[in-house]
Amino acid sequence: MPNNLTRNGQENEVACPHSFFNYVLLTVVYGSTFIIRRKTLKVRWYYYLLLAILDVEGNFSVVKAYQYTSLTSVMLLDCWTIPCVLLLTWLFIKTKYNVGQLIGVCICILGLVLVILSDVHAKDRSGGSNVLLGDALVIIGAILYAFTNVSEEFLIKNVDFLELMTFLGLFGSIISGIQVAIKKRKELANTSWNRDVILSFSGSEMQDR
Repeated sequence: MPNNLTRNGQENEVACPHSFFNYVLLTVVYGSTFIIRRKTLKVRWYYYLLLAILDVEGNFSVVKAYQYTSLTSVMLLDCWTIPCVLLLTWLFIKTKYNVGQLIGVCICILGLVLVILSDVHAKDRSGGSNVLLGDALVIIGAILYAFTNVSEEFLIKNVDFLELMTFLGLFGSIISGIQVAIKKRKELANTSWNRDVILSFSGSEMQDR
C-alpha cells in the first residue's frame, strides 16, 4: 500500500480499486497480443476466474488491513506468504527444500507470532483501531497470495505465460470492477482524484507484494 495513500487518509476509498488499473493494463497489453497471435485456450476459463478471485481478494485484504493495524505489522505479517508458498510447492509441485531453507521458514513463523503478540500487548504503539482484525486480514491476504503465486508458477511452467496474464487481467478487472461498483461508488465520487492518487494505483500492487 503506498504511503501517500495512508498519509492522505484515503485507504478506505481506494482499497477496492487500488489494483483495478493494473488488471486492466494486463488485459490490454497481453490480451491484444493473445488475440493477434490467435492462441487457443489451454486451460478451462473457470480456473483463471478462481485464480483472479484469490488474487483480487488477497490484495483487498492486505490493503484493508492498513485501516486497522500499523504499517510495520502489515509489512512484517505479509511475509507469511513465504512459508505458505514453501508448503504449497512441496505439497503440489513436489519441490524439495534443504535444511537451511526449513530453518528460515521456522524463523519466519516465529517472527509472525512475535509480531502478533507485540500488537496485542502494545496497542499504544500499533497505530491501529483494531490490531487483531488488521493482523488477521494480513494473514488471510498472505495465504491467498501464496495460493495465487503457486498456481501462477504451475501455469507458467505447464501452460502459457501470455494466456495466464491475459485471463488473470481480464477476470481481475471484472471482479475488482464489480467490487468498486457495489461497495465504493459513493466514496469514489467523493475522492479527490489528484495526481498522487492516480499514480499510486499503478504501483500499489507491486508494493503490496
